[in-house]
Amino acid sequence: MDKEEAKKELESLREKLTKWSREYYVLDAPTVEDHVYDENYKRLLELEAKFPELVTKDSPSQRVGGKILTNFTKVEHEIPMLSLGDVFSKEELADFVKRLNENAGADFGYNCELKIDGLAISLTYEDGIFVKGSTRGNGTIGEDITENLKTINAVPFKLNEKISVEVRGECYMPKKSFVDLNKKREAEGQPVFANPRNAAAGSLRQLDSKITAERNLSIFIYYLMEPEKFGVKTQSEALKKMASWGFRVNGESRVCSTMDEIDAYLDEYQAKRAGLEYDIDGIVLKAEPFTVHELVGNTVKVPRWAIAYKFPPDEQETIVRDIEWTVGRTGVVTPTAVMDPVLLAGTTVSRASLHNPDYLNEKGIRLLDTVKLHKAGDIIPEISEVVLEKRPEDSKPYEIPTNCPECGAKLVHLDDEAALRCINPKCKALMKESLTHFTSRNAMNIDGLGPKIIEQLFERGMINDVSDLYKLTFDDLLLLDKFKEKSAGNLLNAIDASRKNSLERLLFGLGIRHVGAKAAKLLAKRFMTMDSLAKASKEEIVAIETMGETIADSLSTYFNSEGANELLEELKSVGVNMSYLGKTAAELEEAASGSAFNGLTVVLTGTLERLKRSDAKKWLEEHGAKVTGSVTKKTNLLICGHDAGSKLTKAKELGTKIMNEEEFLQKMEEK
Repeated sequence: MDKEEAKKELESLREKLTKWSREYYVLDAPTVEDHVYDENYKRLLELEAKFPELVTKDSPSQRVGGKILTNFTKVEHEIPMLSLGDVFSKEELADFVKRLNENAGADFGYNCELKIDGLAISLTYEDGIFVKGSTRGNGTIGEDITENLKTINAVPFKLNEKISVEVRGECYMPKKSFVDLNKKREAEGQPVFANPRNAAAGSLRQLDSKITAERNLSIFIYYLMEPEKFGVKTQSEALKKMASWGFRVNGESRVCSTMDEIDAYLDEYQAKRAGLEYDIDGIVLKAEPFTVHELVGNTVKVPRWAIAYKFPPDEQETIVRDIEWTVGRTGVVTPTAVMDPVLLAGTTVSRASLHNPDYLNEKGIRLLDTVKLHKAGDIIPEISEVVLEKRPEDSKPYEIPTNCPECGAKLVHLDDEAALRCINPKCKALMKESLTHFTSRNAMNIDGLGPKIIEQLFERGMINDVSDLYKLTFDDLLLLDKFKEKSAGNLLNAIDASRKNSLERLLFGLGIRHVGAKAAKLLAKRFMTMDSLAKASKEEIVAIETMGETIADSLSTYFNSEGANELLEELKSVGVNMSYLGKTAAELEEAASGSAFNGLTVVLTGTLERLKRSDAKKWLEEHGAKVTGSVTKKTNLLICGHDAGSKLTKAKELGTKIMNEEEFLQKMEEK
């Protein structure tokens, strides 16, 4: 066989195998026996081995995995991947429907969909070819898991149309695959996964894609990005459109017009839940018309046009054997009930937080009490009540401890709060937790310095407070478990880079009570340096918008502490930056004052070629504009890229000023 003959046969094989695979994994309607597929697949491998230059990216042979990654690349979602708000009763769901109908000014249908218990993913196609897949991450930044997603048979390499599109959905592990995987791991002496969701998440984040390929994952696609590009006007229409392109779409969705129909859907699938081949933990309600999506928009975290109804939690009885107390980074001492293990909503549970002494007393929990246990939101174990009729006759009320379980110092209540605190600055537990917070992503962002490494450093006496991190040497790090020259060098570089962080990161990292990341940014922007902030009066702090006396008092307490001032001097001595590096309020005001965009309400739409939408949004906001997601009568300007859809049409109808990308770039350069 010559090369040209092989090429023709390979094309035919790929076409047949892709068709059969879609019928089996996407449509659940196979048209050939397994052995027919296997014989053709074997022939494909033979020809590709003989003519490796003829192997294509969309060949079924490329699903076996085997690519080894060193880490996952970060991916920015131009349009954030939002999470869903939750309700836990039919009454709350009815309130949501009523409120949304009122906000939209009309009654409309809702698309009811099963809430698959998996991991949210995004898939991107260019000219019908799969080019990128990513996790949700924090909604704004995810991880590139393209190679692992390629191993999933339900992810199409090539669509039925040559379109460029982004879709979103859920990756999950079928129940049978989960059981089989845990049996295999148990036999090999490996720890088992707690539930299918954890197993799916762990499988998708394998650095070796071959392992992912062995896990038998699947997907359901449920959302089409920028549907206006394709003339799609409703959610149910979008699902049909995506299915026609070759995506696996859950066929159990249903458009409901009334609350009675929605309630019936809930009841039906709560009853069917156990018999499905995948885990669900509720249903999702989405406004059917996309016009409603545009009209009501989103909050920072969740869409206003959709809600998740979580099924009532499973509840089991168990016995409280002990109550443990642990110290957090702010000194809060938290009680945890240790109980006989029970199976709850698919996982084995033996511990539940009791939050604080007031909660413990309110529940009236005692040692050896029988309690009812459930999972709040199907996630967090929680004791709902004590079964008093099963309480032992010799039971005694539980005594709340008065001393820190770590250092023995007297525990206190601050500001009449419910929480008990250890305020001993030398408490080891407090220092370890503070160090973990200091290095976290929103604080000093020291990559590679997690709790386990901090524990090692602390236990070996290498660090006692955050300033000691900057005194670590290359030789120090080589003493740590599993540390070699490369990892030691990387960590030292990350620590060194953190010295140059802007003031707000350091301020948040110090763990000052009530000072979160947002407050830290406002304080840094207003006072510019740590010294200026330390000298600021309560009145000056309270004068800042959103600041109150609580934060002012907390800052005063901190900066009047001898230990805090010693720490700040130590940080200065090791070269940690104490100044704000971002644009000041005055600079932002100046940038906006002369800008043609100052005071305008602007909408971005379509595909921008030279700019990321997030960068355009940031620039506009820095120059005084308010950027919104929907075109209304209040919109002053629409900036549009290629393939603009309904927003462009509406802007023309309303007579809104329209600007293309080139015109926008020119305006940016003028400023």
